[in-house]
Amino acid sequence: MGKLDAAGAKEKLDDLLEHVGKLRQSISQVIVGHNEVVDGVITCMLAGSHVLLEGVPGLGKTMLMRTLSEAVDLPFSRIQFTPDLMPADIIGTTVVEETSTGGQRFEFKKGPIFAPLVLADEINRATPKTQSALLEAMQEHRVTVGGTTHELGQPYFVIATQNPLEMEGTYPLPEAQLDRFFFKLKVPFPSREQLHEIINRTTFASAPRAEKVLSAADVSRLSLTVRQVPVAEHVQDYVVRLLRATHPDLDGATEQVKRYVATGGSPRGAQAMLLAAKIRALMAGRIAASIDDVRAVAPAALRHRILLNFEGEAESITTDAVICELIEQLAEAAS
Repeated sequence: MGKLDAAGAKEKLDDLLEHVGKLRQSISQVIVGHNEVVDGVITCMLAGSHVLLEGVPGLGKTMLMRTLSEAVDLPFSRIQFTPDLMPADIIGTTVVEETSTGGQRFEFKKGPIFAPLVLADEINRATPKTQSALLEAMQEHRVTVGGTTHELGQPYFVIATQNPLEMEGTYPLPEAQLDRFFFKLKVPFPSREQLHEIINRTTFASAPRAEKVLSAADVSRLSLTVRQVPVAEHVQDYVVRLLRATHPDLDGATEQVKRYVATGGSPRGAQAMLLAAKIRALMAGRIAASIDDVRAVAPAALRHRILLNFEGEAESITTDAVICELIEQLAEAAS
């Protein structure tokens, strides 16, 4: 897979802008506002990865996933996470079936995880054991049951929603699973004008529906375009420096990081920042990502990968505040 050349760049860029524009328009027929969240979800899909949406119940997180499944021609599966949900309820299980000759055979019955679009709703209401059942599927796009590996296919996209950890009946996601999410997006409460529009759309006889505008082939083609976009060396170096600065024991760490951070971001954080910066540039009509693109996507790519220590949690420090300070420090160092 090579990089885009000058001749093909304009054609590929126009193709991506056309399809992303149609997808945004289709989703906006149902979802009111949340433009940044919608763009973040589209970014994760084009990156071939997964997204975690956090917000209190009733903000339209589940509706956004349903709308995306209507706008993209891919089968959709929803898993409602509850405290009594077991790993086999997600992955599937091997059962004994009778054959036509009267004998018996083992047959694997696929669980709801076997769908190109998977909504893991309220994922942090299940126990960590059940949450971790998603690990192999999210990273390797396959699951192993009874020593047999089952492929999930491409594209494969998980949107997980979670309630804030302060809410009753929630469990923190394991660090290894958090790292599998490309972005963690915070879903804000709608404005006064948006609330009026939500009421107008949902309290009458006919509810709006999204129009199908993308196929599986479109998603795969656009994802390939993203990975062909070249990145300047100084932009990639900025990503590396920013990631290293999230570690309290490495060079570039601020006093805030050294005092409040237990563990910095993993290499997946650097991959997410670079890919997301490419996608942001393309969606803005530019063929090359800039440092400003990296700065814009860094909070969503790193906020769930930085773990605070006890003092940081006690002082109510947020990972977003840590990331913003790091970005400011790197900007001062460059000036």
